[in-house]
Parts: sequence; structure tokens; C-alpha cells
Amino acid sequence: MTQRTDDSTSAGTIVALCRSDGKGTTKTAVDRARLVVEHGIEGDAHAGDWHRQVSLLADEQIDRMRSKGLELPAGAFGENVVTLGLDLSSVAVGTRLWAGAQVVLEITQRGKECHARCEIYHRTGDCIMPREGLFARVVRGGPLAAGDSIGIL
Repeated sequence: MTQRTDDSTSAGTIVALCRSDGKGTTKTAVDRARLVVEHGIEGDAHAGDWHRQVSLLADEQIDRMRSKGLELPAGAFGENVVTLGLDLSSVAVGTRLWAGAQVVLEITQRGKECHARCEIYHRTGDCIMPREGLFARVVRGGPLAAGDSIGIL
């Protein structure tokens, strides 16, 4: 586990890193990932030259959906990074997050328009990614692993 040594006031843990080969599908958890500057997670279908290179969702938010009786593995909502212990609901657009030893992300968007109701929505009547997901661009790349720390710069 990589720990940051600066005086960040708010930090949590990355509990899962996820990627997918195609758009419109759930993502699969991986042990490690490499984030590429102004691109996103290496090998992820949503990576590219745009403002939503990486998506983040808090495990606490996913747990609310799990409490409805659903088995929801990491990546079920299409999220790349699942955090625990970091209050993502208070993170504003423009905020920078550090992750692991060297990665820096800049939040570019909160939520997104849901063009088509996903499988989760049909099963539960709700989907949290359009409302609670955060999107970011990679300012400084590097390796990340489940268990690494993440916090607000």
C-alpha cells in the first residue's frame, strides 16, 4: 500500500480499480492500473482525450444500493475508481485529488446525463452514477493499486 506523506486533511482508500474493453458495459476490477496523463486508465474503453478520463464513485454510495438486496461488484456502475473513507459528495469541480505515490486527478464533472436506463436502474428503480459519480482528467500519471490512499490536495 502506498501512503502519501503530505498534510492532506481528507484521505481515504482505493478499494477497487476497474476497466472495460468496451463502452456501455460494466467494468471489471483489476489489482493494478496505470494512469496516463491526459488519457485515463491504460486499456480502459473510456480513456481518451476528453474531460471524463476517469470516473470515481464512493463505496459508501454503492453500499446504499447494495442495501436494496443487490449484489454489486466493483465496476457495476461503470466506475473506474472505488473509494472508501473519502467524502466524494463534498468534492467540487476543479478540485485536485492525489492518489498513490504520484497520481494527480482534477475533477471535471459531477454526474452525467443518463441517455438510456441501465440494467441497475431497471432492477432497483435507481442508478447512482448519473447523480453521484465524479469524473476527472489525469494531471499526473503513474501506477495505482487497490489499497492505495487517495485524498484531496
